[in-house]
Amino acid sequence: MGLINRSKFKQFLISGCYDTPENYLRKKGVKIGKGCFISPCHLSAKEGYLVEIGNYCRIAKDTEFFTHGGIYCLQILHNDPNLDYFGKIKIGDYVSIGEGCKIMPGVTIGNNVIIGAGSVVTKSIPDGFMVAGNPIKHIGYTEEWYKKLKETDLQSGQMNAEEKEAFLKALPEERFVHKPFVKEKK
Repeated sequence: MGLINRSKFKQFLISGCYDTPENYLRKKGVKIGKGCFISPCHLSAKEGYLVEIGNYCRIAKDTEFFTHGGIYCLQILHNDPNLDYFGKIKIGDYVSIGEGCKIMPGVTIGNNVIIGAGSVVTKSIPDGFMVAGNPIKHIGYTEEWYKKLKETDLQSGQMNAEEKEAFLKALPEERFVHKPFVKEKK
């Protein structure tokens, strides 16, 4: 028996049973607005009806939504099987969630928010914020970032893959994004 490629198998299940990740989440009870693009993600709960996603959101792959958790050991320790913990997750309009994020119970994400890849969202996020990290930290404002992007816009958004490759390979080094080095903690 050969090895199974988990990623391809997951895609097969999603495409065969539900058509799209959006339909998979809807089948689990998640309310999803119009114009969303959702990559395969994970609902770590049976309570999909506690998750609401606004309009024109982009959710990258391997994002996880948690509507409860963290109390099993307390139930056992205190012999209290009725102890429970739940929180709704509400995501506003025009939200971009990067790959591999974890969205915790009780979080509200405002409109026009960008969440960096790999972030753990343990607190609610106001409109217009850019956040990243574990736990998340405020790193900027979406409108300020948009203005900065427009200043250096490469106008490559409508190019096909071959055109974009040729264009990017021909660009001088200074036209690319460069991140600062991590500062030493003293």
